[in-house]
Amino acid sequence: MPAPSPYRPRRSCLFMPGANARALEKAQSLPADTLILDLEDAVAPDAKAGARAAVLAAVSERRFGSREVLIRVNSLDSPWGRDDLAMAVSAAPDGIVVPKVTCAEQVEKLDNALSKAGAATDLALWLMVEMPRAVLDIRDIAAVAGSTRLRGFILGLNDLALETHAVATADRVAFQYVLSAVVLAARAHGLLAIDSVYNDFRDEAGLAQQCEQARVLGFDGKSLIHPAQLEVANRVFSPHPEAVSHARAVIQAFSLPENSGKGVIQVNGKMTELLHLQEAQRLVAISEAIAQSTTGG
Repeated sequence: MPAPSPYRPRRSCLFMPGANARALEKAQSLPADTLILDLEDAVAPDAKAGARAAVLAAVSERRFGSREVLIRVNSLDSPWGRDDLAMAVSAAPDGIVVPKVTCAEQVEKLDNALSKAGAATDLALWLMVEMPRAVLDIRDIAAVAGSTRLRGFILGLNDLALETHAVATADRVAFQYVLSAVVLAARAHGLLAIDSVYNDFRDEAGLAQQCEQARVLGFDGKSLIHPAQLEVANRVFSPHPEAVSHARAVIQAFSLPENSGKGVIQVNGKMTELLHLQEAQRLVAISEAIAQSTTGG
């Protein structure tokens, strides 16, 4: 049996409403890399308590196989946030997603709240980046990753459009700064970055175009709102076979005795530096992790 890859694919991060028992059951067989069981936007106020209980049962019973499982709680200053957080800690998912965070101080308070609730140190904290101040302070927010459980950002452009009065066009021209700022801050501090949802789940071509845009910008994957979007996200964010083949050739070439200690070599007719070796190793590791997740269920 191959050793587990240090990388975990997050090509597709699917939001599933916590109040919908059928959706939670269906999630057990979907080809999503990550499931985000939602207690916030997808759940009406009078259904919050029931959704909390349903998500607790589903996560505690480990129904989702090898898929990464995150729980999106309500904001801690809402009537449901504290109870959501306590439940999520007791359920012990892979991570907790918190909406409406605006500053680094909030992240530190969230981390302290998790510790007081008995959360494990490896419980990942994910933040929705969906408020104007969060974008303006994204560097300071990312910088507390070293002292907190902060693991990654999930972009929320629907809320950000509402807050900024921006128009969400197909090319997302209004959000070009936001997209790049989130990726740069994440990479500067070793965090993951997941792109925002695409609202029209029937528009496969539009989704593919937006996934490709996000991939080019450096995002790790796409958050999704419908199972019909999984195939496109998984395909676009998977390394192309030709790229993986070239990456393996780069790794092999640098391992040859005659190339030992060299900073630049030639591979397949291309000048190749050590920085290309590092990227090749990452690409192969991601490809292997995807293969493992596909065969592992």
